[in-house]
Amino acid sequence: MAELATIARPYAEALFKAVGAESGQTLSWLEPLAAIAADPRLRALADDPKASADSVFAVVSGVAQQAGGTQWGAIPANFLRTVIDNGRLSALPEIAEQFRALQNARSGSADAVVYSAFPMDANALAELGQTLQKRFARTLNLSVQVDPELIGGVRVVVDDEVLDTSVKARLEQMKTALMA
Repeated sequence: MAELATIARPYAEALFKAVGAESGQTLSWLEPLAAIAADPRLRALADDPKASADSVFAVVSGVAQQAGGTQWGAIPANFLRTVIDNGRLSALPEIAEQFRALQNARSGSADAVVYSAFPMDANALAELGQTLQKRFARTLNLSVQVDPELIGGVRVVVDDEVLDTSVKARLEQMKTALMA
């Protein structure tokens, strides 16, 4: 079977072309749908040969509408119907990821994950964001994840680049230097 990224690419590109300038609004319903599709119970339902495409569509769209974050209209419904009819519900999280990458490429930005030993307040994150944008020379969409193993400092991942200023990384460097 083809890799998930290979399966997801045409769907992400087609959706990106179809929505045009409304790609930011599209993420407001695509990402919740991807989260719903990633649920193992829903995947079990979708993989059940007894479940029809209509019943899977009804469950997914019902959950999405009850979650409240989804602006349900013709485009989300048609897109979801196409994905389900083609048996690609398991690819929906990857489709959303590739769609976000296309949007980032258009806007000249990138997603960045900041791993911090402690929760960060909005002011500290904004200040760090300005510094990181200068360092990586592009606009960054920051998200924070707490990782107590870092002891202190932050570890930033932007695409395939990593900036690690954590205490854990510095201790590892000192250990390597002492062992050499």
